[in-house]
Amino acid sequence: MQVTPLPSQINAANIAPDRLADNPNLTQHQKIAEASRQFEAILLRQILASTQQTMIKSSYTDNSTSAGIYQDMITNQLADNISKTGVLGLAKVFEQQLEHPAPAASKAGTGTAGSVAPLTTSRPVATARPHFNLSPAPNVSPVQFPPATS
Repeated sequence: MQVTPLPSQINAANIAPDRLADNPNLTQHQKIAEASRQFEAILLRQILASTQQTMIKSSYTDNSTSAGIYQDMITNQLADNISKTGVLGLAKVFEQQLEHPAPAASKAGTGTAGSVAPLTTSRPVATARPHFNLSPAPNVSPVQFPPATS
């Protein structure tokens, strides 16, 4: 009796980031999805590392080198696990942006191959103003509090 082996499924999460693009066993969609997830994990590492910094030093905090290494390992694992669950959703947004390029780049019908049409705006960026008014309303007097008594 001859048993044929099952085709091996390659998990893109197990491939090093520097070898992801050159891997012939992954589709373009898998490469983009894994690169997006890894970028989300990098952002999460930075957020988690900044939130774990000690604000007030005390005699109870361990400031040794080994504690710092251990904390970095925990932060890296936590960021990777959060990004693998997809709860945050940034990887999905990155993936959509990478799979569907901006409309301005796809509508560049003129010019040489690979050229991108220049971005034009209806008004100069230097003269852009906010859409809200910060000046006080006319006919409104400032609130006056009674003087404090001792």
